[in-house]
Amino acid sequence: MRHFKMVAATLAVSALAVLGSAGTASAKTQIQWWHAMGGALGERVEEITANFNRSQSEYELISTFKGNYSETMTAGIAAFRAGKQPHILQVFEVGTATMMAAKGAIKPVYELMAEAGVPFNTGDYLGAVAGYYTTTDGKMLSMPFNSSTPIIFYNKEAFKKAGLDPNKPPKTWPEVGEYGAKIVAAGYPCGFSTAWQSWVHLENFSAWHDVPFGTKENGFAGADTEFAFNGPLQVKHIQQLADWQKDKIFVYGGRRNLGNVKFTSGECGMYTESSAGYGGFKAGAKFEFGMANLPYWPDAAGAPQNTIIGGSSLWVLAGSKPEEYKGVAAFFNFLSLPMVQAYWHANTGYVPITTGAYDLMTKLKFYDDNPGRDIPILQLGAKAPTANSKGLRFGNFAQTRDVIYEELEAIWAGQKTAQQGLDAAVERGNAILRKFEKSQN
Repeated sequence: MRHFKMVAATLAVSALAVLGSAGTASAKTQIQWWHAMGGALGERVEEITANFNRSQSEYELISTFKGNYSETMTAGIAAFRAGKQPHILQVFEVGTATMMAAKGAIKPVYELMAEAGVPFNTGDYLGAVAGYYTTTDGKMLSMPFNSSTPIIFYNKEAFKKAGLDPNKPPKTWPEVGEYGAKIVAAGYPCGFSTAWQSWVHLENFSAWHDVPFGTKENGFAGADTEFAFNGPLQVKHIQQLADWQKDKIFVYGGRRNLGNVKFTSGECGMYTESSAGYGGFKAGAKFEFGMANLPYWPDAAGAPQNTIIGGSSLWVLAGSKPEEYKGVAAFFNFLSLPMVQAYWHANTGYVPITTGAYDLMTKLKFYDDNPGRDIPILQLGAKAPTANSKGLRFGNFAQTRDVIYEELEAIWAGQKTAQQGLDAAVERGNAILRKFEKSQN
C-alpha cells in the first residue's frame, strides 16, 4: 500500500509539473476519446483524462464511455461514416486487422507523432505489446493502452482444505486435474473454471505451446490465411476439459468473463482469467488468492513459450484538423509517461505498456509488496516470440470468436467431440476469412 500511494502521488505531481501547468486559456482545442472502460476502469480513465487536462492549457480531452468493446467499435465506425467521428477510438486487440484494412479511415500513430514533432520510439514499449500493433517493418499503427495476458488464479484457502501447499500452484495441466480432484473431494463444487474460453484455451494456449492458431504466421504474413486451431494438441486440451466435467474438475462458467463469480464466491478453487481480473478478484474475494503462470502440457515440445496480449489499443481516426492531431499526439505522449503507466498498472491489473513504467515499479518495490503482479509481464516475455506466438491478425475475428464460443459450448454439452467441434469452428471461421479477404480486393 505504501508504494501504491507513492505511485499515485507521483502521477498527481508529475501530471502538473512534467508537462507544464495549465493556464487560463479561453479556447482550448477539444479532443474526443471514445472508450469501452466501464465501472472502476472507467473511473481510472476519467482520472487520467483529468490529469492530462490539468497538465497543459492547449487541449481539453473529453473521454466518453460507449459500451463494451464491440459496441464501441461499432459506434466509431458508424460515426466515421456519418462524418462525426471521434479523434481517438478504443478498439479491442482482435479488431486490429479490421482497422488496418479500413483504408482512409485511420491515421497511423507513427505518422501522427512524426507530424506533431513528438519524440516517439517503438522500442520504448514492451515487445509483446508493440508487436501486436505494428507493421512487419516495425511501424506502430495504434497506441497500446490496456494490455493483459491470461494467468491462473487459485484460492489458497481451498488449497489448504484440500491438503495442497498454498504456495505451490499447478504448473502443468495434469497437475490442474490432480489438484482439481482434491479440491472437489474437499467439498468444493468445482475444481477449476475459466473466463474468455477462446482467448485463454485456444488463442493463448496455442502461443504458449508454440503451435499455430492459423497459417501465414497467424495472419501477420497475409490476409490469405486459414485457421489451424484444430491441431492434435488443441484437440487434446479441449477434450480433456470436456472429460473433466463429469467429475466437476472443470465447470463451464459462461462466455466472456461471466463466470468470474465462480471464483470470487469460493465455488471454484482455480480459475484462468486475464491478469486484468486482479482488481475485481481483490475487491470481491473474501479469501486470500495466489497467481501463477498459465499451465502447460509437459509433453509438448518447446512449451512453455510465451503468451500473447489481450485488451485494446487507441486508434486515431482520419478527417481531423492538424491542431487537433497535435492534441492527440500530446495525450499519447502523456499516456506513455512512466508515472502514468505505473498508476494504470497498479490500479487495474493491466501490464505497463512501456519498459520505463516496469522499471519504475521495480524501483518502487511494487512487486516485492505485491507478489505475483509481475507474472503477466514475465510470462509475456518468457521467450522471444515465434511465428506462432507473436499474436493474431485475422479479419473480422470478433465474428469468428462467436463461432468458437458456439462450438465449444456444443463440446461442453457433450453434443460434439473436441475434434468435431474444432473442425467445425475452423471451417466456419475460414468462411469468414474468405469473405473478409474478398472485401479487400
